[in-house]
Amino acid sequence: MWTSKLIQAFNRSEMLLGKRVCVIGAGPSGMSVLYHFNKLRKQDKDIPEVVCFEKQSNWGGLWKYSEETGTDRYGEPVHGSMYRGLWSNGPKEGIEYPDFSFDEHFGKPIPSFPPREAIYDYLKGEYFSRNPATIYGVADFARGRWTKNKLRHWIRFNHVVRQVTFNDTTNDFSVVIKNLPENKVLPVERFDFVVVANGHFSVPNMPFFPGVDQFLGRVIHSHDFRNASHFKGKRVLVVGAGLSAEDIALQCLKYGAKYIICTWRSKPMGYNWPSQITEKPLLTKIEGNTVLFRDGTSAEVDDIIFCTGYLHSYPFLEKRLQLKNTNGPCPEGLYKGLLWTRGGNNKVLVQNLNCPDQKIAFWTDYVTDISKEAEYGYNLDASSVFYPWVKHRMADITNYRSHSFTNLFTGKKSPVTKTPFMQEFDDSVHHFVNPEQRNGAISQDDNQLIGFGS
Repeated sequence: MWTSKLIQAFNRSEMLLGKRVCVIGAGPSGMSVLYHFNKLRKQDKDIPEVVCFEKQSNWGGLWKYSEETGTDRYGEPVHGSMYRGLWSNGPKEGIEYPDFSFDEHFGKPIPSFPPREAIYDYLKGEYFSRNPATIYGVADFARGRWTKNKLRHWIRFNHVVRQVTFNDTTNDFSVVIKNLPENKVLPVERFDFVVVANGHFSVPNMPFFPGVDQFLGRVIHSHDFRNASHFKGKRVLVVGAGLSAEDIALQCLKYGAKYIICTWRSKPMGYNWPSQITEKPLLTKIEGNTVLFRDGTSAEVDDIIFCTGYLHSYPFLEKRLQLKNTNGPCPEGLYKGLLWTRGGNNKVLVQNLNCPDQKIAFWTDYVTDISKEAEYGYNLDASSVFYPWVKHRMADITNYRSHSFTNLFTGKKSPVTKTPFMQEFDDSVHHFVNPEQRNGAISQDDNQLIGFGS
C-alpha cells in the first residue's frame, strides 16, 4: 500500500533514471517494493536501478520453511521461525492482494484459512512450475505474484548486508555485502536510497527465570519450534499469551501433547480452551521439572517453549539509523511507521512493523490513511473481516478456521473447509486445493527434506 506512495513520490521527484535503491530482504515486504518498481517499468516509466540482497537461498522471508535452527551452513543465524503444520490464523481475505486474488492464482475458490505452503505458493508460484497444472483442472495457472512478474532477477541470493552507513557529504549510502557461498566480502557499493525489509521476527526475546538454566527438560524459543509432533506425550509449558503462544499450544495438543500450560504476564488469553490446555499467571521460578507460578501453584512439565516475542535487530545499520523501540503501532522516529527521520536525510525506509491484532480500529484507520495518500485505488478497510474473526476465535478457538469470509474486492464468498483444523494433518498445496483428490500427496516441503526440491 504505502509502497505505491513511496515509489510514486520518488518517481515524481528526485528518484529518476541513474539513481540506485538498495532493498534488504526478499520477503513479502521487500518483494512488494520490487513488484511496484517493476509495475512502473512496465508502464514505461523511468525507474532507478534496484538491487535486492537476500541472505537466504530463496525468496519468501518467514514464509520459507527450513528445518534448520541455530546457524545455517554458512554460520549465519537462521532467520526463519516457520514451523510445519502452520495454517493461517487470520482469514486470507484480509491479506490477499487487491489485483491478484487467491482464486486467480489457484483457478478456483479456496477456504479462508490456507496452510503455510498454499500462502507461500500464492506469493512465489514455484509449485505449479514443477507440477502439471492440468491436474488442478486449469490449463494455464497464474504462477504466483512474484514468478508471474519475473522479479527473481532483481535479487542477489545468499548475499548478506553487513554494514550500511550514510555519507553526509555525498547524500548517499555505503553498503557492505558478503557473498556467503564464496565467503567473500565484496567491494563497497553506493546507493541513493535504502529500504530495510529484513523483518523483525528472527531475534528471540528470551527472558530469564530463576532455575531455567537448571531445568531438566528441553527449553526452546518459538523461533526454533519446527514440528509439534516432537512434543507428543509431553507435558508442555508455553510462556506467553500472544498469537504464537495460542497457535503453538493448539499445535502441541493437535499432535498429541499430554497437556499444555500457558502462562501469562499481563492477562490470560481467555479462550474457551479444550480441557488439556490451561492458563496460569506468570511463572516465578523452576526447580528441576517443577514450575512455580505467581498464584502459588506449581506443575510438573517436560518441555518449555518461550513464546515471548522478538527484538528489533538491525546490526548492519550504523547506530543513528537503527530503530531501537519495542514492538508497537507508533514506533518513535518512524514517520507513519515507515520513514526513518533521525538519520540518513529521510532516505531510509523500514518495512517490517506490525500493529497489535487487538487494535483493529487503529489498524483500519492507519491502512486507510496510507492507501489514500498512496492513491492506491482500492478500499482497504478489512474491518468487516477482522471483527467477526475475533468473535469466532473467542467463541471456539479450536474451530474458528472453519468459518469462511467474502473477498473484499470480488465479492465472492470462500467455501467452507471440508476438514476441521484440529483433524487436518495434510498441509500440502495439492490436498488443500483439491481435498476430494486426497491421495497421499507429498508436500513440496517434504520433497525438499528428502532431496527432491530446491
